[in-house]
Amino acid sequence: MKKSLVLLLSLVLSISCDDQNEQKERILVDSSGNINQVTLIIENKLWEGPVGEALRDNFAATVDGLPQEEPMFSLKQIPPETFTGFVRRNRSFIKVEKANEAGVKVLNNVYARPQTGIIISGPDEEEIIRAINEGADKAVAVFKETEMKEKQRRMGKSLGKDQKLKEEFGLSLKFPSIYRYAVEEDGFIWLRKEITKGNMELLIYEVPINQIEKDTNIIGNIIKMRDSIGEAYIPGPVEGSYMITEEAYAPYLFETEIDGKFAYETRGTWEVKNAFMAGPFVNYAIKDEANNRYLIVEGFVFSPARGKRDNIFELDAILQSARIK
Repeated sequence: MKKSLVLLLSLVLSISCDDQNEQKERILVDSSGNINQVTLIIENKLWEGPVGEALRDNFAATVDGLPQEEPMFSLKQIPPETFTGFVRRNRSFIKVEKANEAGVKVLNNVYARPQTGIIISGPDEEEIIRAINEGADKAVAVFKETEMKEKQRRMGKSLGKDQKLKEEFGLSLKFPSIYRYAVEEDGFIWLRKEITKGNMELLIYEVPINQIEKDTNIIGNIIKMRDSIGEAYIPGPVEGSYMITEEAYAPYLFETEIDGKFAYETRGTWEVKNAFMAGPFVNYAIKDEANNRYLIVEGFVFSPARGKRDNIFELDAILQSARIK
């Protein structure tokens, strides 16, 4: 009897260990997918109707600050029966299904790692649409965090040297080694990456706190600051031309944090005064009270007639890695 119990217990433990090992191996499978691509698992009929429209309105909304309309996420729809095998390794997915109760649920690392899944459910189309609209902000924030971490992980495989930034500004910044130092002057550093028919740029400089906070017109002060830097350091293709903030449209201004410090986040379009050149930029003015300054880290893109969402996203991933020593 005792021998039988021992054998039974051993069998149970063996099965339990096998299950745990299988679970561990399944979780550790690497996820896949392009940055900012979300797979939608939804019936074709729902995708082609009001439910699909609600999904597109919320997850393919236009990105702020780009010169042309580009979606927040690239959506790829597949019917539920095809969500098997390798397809389950997609890093970000939304699954829409009918259920008794409406709701939105976040899943992490179910089929691969890292992976974020959103389950949206409801008893009928009306309730599913309501769940989409009510839960979209949370879902978008979760996806953005997932994609940002993945982009930073990929860039981290081959980082450039930021010693010059540390010496000049006390700044640590994680940028890919393909970026090169284009300009190095006292109080101003410019890094550049060449892309097909264009460039991606990084600017780092500092200004006194009162230059941005001298009155309540924060966005106006940031524009003046950017334009003065453009005139001083960023010439255009013809004599007398230089980069400025686009005059026709005011940039978007947000409040955020970088390295635990308050920062103004500005997104908009730059142009070249007296020349036909333009593109998007993202600027973070990080308040460094210990040194009575705003440390400015900015990225901008020049890539005519091409999408720029992913370029700006890369620059954003670099800028958000800023750490002040």
